Amino acid sequence: MNINDLRRRNFLKTSIGTAAVAIAPGFLLFDIAHGKAQAVSGKVRWGMLIDTAQCQEGCSDCVTACNKENGLSGGTSATDSQWIRKVEIKDISSGRKVSLPMMCQHCEHPPCVDVCPTNASFKRADGIVLVDRHRCIGCRYCMMACPYKARSFVHEPLTDQNPDVPRGKGTVESCTLCVHRIDKGQQPACVESCTNKAILFGDLNNPDSEIAKKIRTVASVQVRASLGLNTGVRYQGI
Repeated sequence: MNINDLRRRNFLKTSIGTAAVAIAPGFLLFDIAHGKAQAVSGKVRWGMLIDTAQCQEGCSDCVTACNKENGLSGGTSATDSQWIRKVEIKDISSGRKVSLPMMCQHCEHPPCVDVCPTNASFKRADGIVLVDRHRCIGCRYCMMACPYKARSFVHEPLTDQNPDVPRGKGTVESCTLCVHRIDKGQQPACVESCTNKAILFGDLNNPDSEIAKKIRTVASVQVRASLGLNTGVRYQGI
């Protein structure tokens, strides 16, 4: 066990009770970091609708924007963090291919939360699934439980971090829906960067929101819907 692992485990033992208060599903992480904790509302559920007809093969603007916003290297090896990756899906019967971004699906019933032994993986009241890096012991059970392969393990020390996106060696991480931007009333970086307007972001629970209206009028699916996870990310055209 290296010194960083030992420090993290000692921190976990002494602060697990207070951590539950400081980082709870009903608080804004951005405001906590700046000393202004405020409750989020369960009336809101943030989500995305991705139109694969508008998502162009070979385009990686959303991936680039995510990497830049969150301080990721952009590498694609097994030891690099990838919060969004472009994947191709092929219909075997017709040969039709679609290209789409795959990230944490922000499930209503997230398996990563169920298997986490320290409650480091948690779901906010507004549906955003996150990892508390101070409580994460790097066991990677959540990575094995995720049916979307959406989580990464940080293998190397990190430098030049975005102060609004704290990351740490020896911990697991994944797409946060740019929670630090949402809590300031902004759109996720991938949404802003998409020149083809393929990603629609909004409140799934608000019947008057643009995303809720569109989901009522177009055919959309959840990836691996048979698992019954009720994902916050939906796809149109697959």
